[in-house]
Amino acid sequence: MRHLFLTLAQVLGLVMLADFLAGVVHWLEDAYGSEDTPVVGPLLIRPNIVHHHYPRFFTRLSWWQSSWDLLLLGGVIVGAAAWFGLLSWQLWLFVAISINANQVHKWSHRTRAENGRVISFLQDIRVLQTPHHHALHHTDPKNTYYCPVTNLVNPILERLRFWPRLEALIERTTGLRHREDTSVRGQGPGPAWLGEFRPKK
Repeated sequence: MRHLFLTLAQVLGLVMLADFLAGVVHWLEDAYGSEDTPVVGPLLIRPNIVHHHYPRFFTRLSWWQSSWDLLLLGGVIVGAAAWFGLLSWQLWLFVAISINANQVHKWSHRTRAENGRVISFLQDIRVLQTPHHHALHHTDPKNTYYCPVTNLVNPILERLRFWPRLEALIERTTGLRHREDTSVRGQGPGPAWLGEFRPKK
């Protein structure tokens, strides 16, 4: 019984860690850099800007289109762990959750009909992040609730005021400030190229 409890505690901890780190990546994409930033600008920041302006556009992407970067990072982690003889079920679980963080994120933007019974049920029982929970991130000023996998981690970080404190520390030490989000009311208009992503009526 004790072994089962410890295993379940590890699973929960790994899920929360993967969710937190996915949130850190999400926060970095939202807060810093621009579409003109070399390499990451066109690959990561630009899609992020599109997502904030047109959240449902994300749902049209395939698993590969929305998760290739996480798969690449997961492959590097697994490869390095194998090289050093550190492969374990815990690492495999962490990587499996991490490379699917964007897919879980995508499910929170889809309708129940689009998700089907299984995904909708997992959202209902709070195994996966619910659309209502994720909607808090897309509520102006869109600078909170970054973690996309569960409903567990965001409330803890909010209570700690983790993101604003981290951003204040970064601004104080480097001068960098949170990027303006043109999808927030009063901050627009967005870049001209956004027009190609505008939903067709």
